[in-house]
Formats: sequence, structure tokens, C-alpha cells
Amino acid sequence: MPVGVAGCAAATRPTAQHLPTWPGPGVHSCRKERKSFGSKMTSGESKTSLKNAYPAAKKLLPKVEEEGEAEEYCTPGAFELERLFWKGSPQYTHVNEVWPKLYIGDEATALDRYGLQKAGFTHVLNAAHGRWNVDTGPDYYRDMAIEYHGVEADDLPTFDLSIFFYPAAAFIDAALRYEHNKILVHCAMGRSRSATLVLAYLMIHRNMTLVDAIRQVAKNRCVLPNRGFLKQLRELDKQLVQQRRGAQHRGEAGEKAGEKEP
Repeated sequence: MPVGVAGCAAATRPTAQHLPTWPGPGVHSCRKERKSFGSKMTSGESKTSLKNAYPAAKKLLPKVEEEGEAEEYCTPGAFELERLFWKGSPQYTHVNEVWPKLYIGDEATALDRYGLQKAGFTHVLNAAHGRWNVDTGPDYYRDMAIEYHGVEADDLPTFDLSIFFYPAAAFIDAALRYEHNKILVHCAMGRSRSATLVLAYLMIHRNMTLVDAIRQVAKNRCVLPNRGFLKQLRELDKQLVQQRRGAQHRGEAGEKAGEKEP
């Protein structure tokens, strides 16, 4: 597991006893009203408590693609992708369910040990792991039934987050294999690094295109990965689309060959 990161200025971190109730100015445009982590959260168009969020899970599921859509699909440019985020949910809370049992949250959510335990979280993926980022780690949750995975990433367009796409997606997928599990993916604000890793998971393990993944997440939480991360997601999208088309063509060729056999 990565430890430490150099070159960043030290900053005072909030404690679980003094959690912020109002996010910084960077997210004011995303929210309509003040919410607290321990009371309500947004899940699609319905607002449910963290404890009872699963009954609303069906509303989180995307529509099934029409036949032939994958063949015609082409990865959009960065500007077109950003427009999809702008059309998403304008509301902001500390944590939101963006897929059944999968939540994106901020630093305050991750530091609230009591809130996590009360909400029933079993896994935490910290996309801002490290001493100068959100310094939690497995020791922070050592007396709780929480499995931790850290990704030491900076929210910079030049940072290569793509090297963590598959390991992070595998961690999320393993957590969601069991119905009773619930996973929090977070960074500092819950907008860029954590959202990028969740999008990658939906693309890799849920066979979504980048466009479908963005729509799925953005309708439930105000997120916006930086331009560098969007570029990396576009490359992942192109690779996955090419792989799926190749598999589809091979399957069709196999069917035709089988039909020709006497």
C-alpha cells in the first residue's frame, strides 16, 4: 500500500469531533441546500437515509442499451463530456449513493467513524491516501469492521490516475459481490479523484461506456473530474469499446462458422 507523499505543504485536518458542516466555496455552485452526513443523502431523485438507501436501488440502475448502439458509439471529446456533468445533479451533500451500495463522499465523511459505522459501511477506498492528503489508512479504522484500500493520488491534470483504474475497480467489485456490503469511495471533496475511479469501475466491471457511466454518476452527485482525468477515462473508454467490438465480431464469426458446418 502506498505511504507518504512529498512536495506538498502541510495543512490542518479536521477531526471526527469537529467535522465541517458546510463544504468549501468550490462546491457552492453544486448545492441547493445544506445537508448533513448523518441525516439525509441524495439518491437519484429520491432522498433516503443512508441506513435505508437500498430500497431505492432500482432507481439507480441505467437503462439497457438498444441493440446496435455499441457498434455506433464513439468516445466524445472532453468538452462534450463536461457538458454531461453540467446536466447532472445540482445538489451537493457530503455523501451520495451513485450505484447500489456504492457511494461517493468527501473527507468529512471518511473521518466520521461513528457515521460510517452507523451507516453500515464495510469498505473504504481512499482516492487521496497519504500524509498530506486524507491521512486515514487501515489503522484509522482498525477497531471497525471496515476493509481499507488507499490510492495515493493528487488532483492534478498531469497525475496519471489510470494506473490505479483496474486495481481500484477490482476492490470495488469484490466489495459489491456480497449484498450486505457497502463501500465508500472518497477523496477530499468527492468530486474528481473518487468520481474518476468510480467511473472506471462502472466501465470495466459494469460494461458501461464512458457516457453511460457519467450519466449514472452525475444524476446522483455533483462531480467533475479534472481535464487530465477525463483524458485518461477517454483512453480507457476507447480501449474497452474496441475490446467489446472485437469480442462481438469474433462471436458473430463463430456463429456463422457453426451454421456452415454440415
